[in-house]
This record gives sequence, C-alpha cells and structure tokens, in this order.
Amino acid sequence: MTVGPSVAVPGEVGFLGLGVMGQPMAVNLTRAGVPVVAWNRTPSRCEPVAAAGAHIASGPGEVIDRCGTVLLMLADEAAVDAVLGRAEGGLARLRNRTVVQMGTIAADHSLALSNAIAAVGGTYVEAPVSGSRGPAEAGQLVGMLAGPRPALDRVRPLLDPLCSAVFECGAVPSGLVTKFAVNIFLITMVTGLAESFHFAEEYGIDPALLGQILDAGPMASTVSRTKARKLVENDFDVQAAIADVLKNNRLIAEAAHARGVAAPLLDVCHALYGETLTLGHGAADMVAVVHAIRARTAGATTRRP
Repeated sequence: MTVGPSVAVPGEVGFLGLGVMGQPMAVNLTRAGVPVVAWNRTPSRCEPVAAAGAHIASGPGEVIDRCGTVLLMLADEAAVDAVLGRAEGGLARLRNRTVVQMGTIAADHSLALSNAIAAVGGTYVEAPVSGSRGPAEAGQLVGMLAGPRPALDRVRPLLDPLCSAVFECGAVPSGLVTKFAVNIFLITMVTGLAESFHFAEEYGIDPALLGQILDAGPMASTVSRTKARKLVENDFDVQAAIADVLKNNRLIAEAAHARGVAAPLLDVCHALYGETLTLGHGAADMVAVVHAIRARTAGATTRRP
C-alpha cells in the first residue's frame, strides 16, 4: 500500500484514540491507502473509520500485535500508559515496534516512556500536531517530529495525509516542548480575541463589524478568522474543547514553572479556562472562554458601589 503517489507503507499501521481529532486523522490515513488497524474505548467513534476501510480491532493489544507502527492520539498520560499496558509490564510486546505519540502529554512523561520502550527493544517517536478538528479533517495539521533518525524516516510518510507541513525538532521530548511553545501563542491569541469581542459587546459595537475589521487587518489568520466567526455567531461547537485547552495550558504552565520560565499571559489564561470549565462549558470550543470573561465583568459590576 502507499501513502500518496509513491511512498510504500510496510504492513499494517495501528491507530489508537479516535477522539475529536483522532477520528478524522485515522479516516484520512485510511483513505490515503494505508492499511489501518484502529481501536477506541468508545466503539461508536470507530464507525466513520471503519466506513473508510480500516479494520477495527477488539482491543489495543490486537493493534500492537498486528502492527509494526502504532500511532497514539490519546487524551492524557494515563490513557497512553493504559493502552500500552505499562503498569502491567505490557511494554515487552513493543519489541520491534515503533510507537508514535501524537497527542499532547507532559514532556517528562514522554521522555520516560521513550526510555522505557527503548529498554524493551522498541522505538518511540514524538509527533504532536498543531491544529484542531477542522485542520484534522482537511489534512492540514502541522507536525513536530522528534526521535531517532531511522524512525523519523519511517514515520514521516505517514504524516503526509495528515499534515500540510512537518518539522523535525531534535531528540525526545523536543517535539512536545515545541508544541508547548506553539500552544502558548494559540491560547493567548484566542483568549485575547474573545476579550476583544467581549469589550466590543459591552460598548454595543456590532460583533459582525468587528469581525470584518479584524479579518481585513494585518493580524488576521486562519485561526483568527475561524474563531472570530464563531464569536460573531455564538457558535461554540467544538473544534478544540475547553477541557482539552485547559489540560494543554496546565502542561505548559508546569513545564514553564519547572524551568523557572515566566509565563504571565499563560497563567492568566490558565485561570480563565479553569473558570470556563467550572461554568459548565468544558465540552464547548475554546472560544467559550468568553463566558468566563463575561462572568468577571458581571462580578465586577455587582461589586460596584
């Protein structure tokens, strides 16, 4: 089988984790001709992947046993360890396997996992991606690779149906640390956009007009245009969920504080996304952070004499 016009794929490729982003990624990989063996804890998430032609495994063990390369797009460190059977000594089955970690987890956890997999004769590659559901569906994510050279050469063709650009970042955990740096900009930018729209609404400015002005200006980007449109339309359908953004924010803040790196904007965002989650918007898109900003305004108004 091939990815694209000329890149051979040796054998079946596993895909574990079919969430908001993992599902369209697995679909795109399958449609590109890769023989995908997929699994997800919630079976209904497997249906579009099966419809695209992938084999749905009975469990993660079947995926690992059948596939020389296994892609992970899982929620957190606990989910990664669980599907790999790390606590039960299950890493031994990863001998001669290449594990490609594409989700966002703590950098120190990723490094420890890399060492543990190498110790049993397997190979570990980081390939976190920047983007949300829309870019995942369009195959327009940005990949950040880290790991040993021979493994990067094997893995990179698999990213072609998923990413518009792929960058090599060095040794593990450089892929995740680079993703953290990218996400600082993303999180603070979208939070600032939400604050801009809230300021405008408090002064009675037409949000559609503000969106048009921002779109026409030098700060406009694909992300700003997409998120501004959602704010104009009060559309909180998930592309990147508040709960996931909060998790990412926490991981980055912990990494910054561990190194003694100041992250004042990120700290403010961390608080706001936590407040948004508390308000009940954890499953909404990250622009729902505007609810926390609105709540702060309401609180400040209440406290005025």
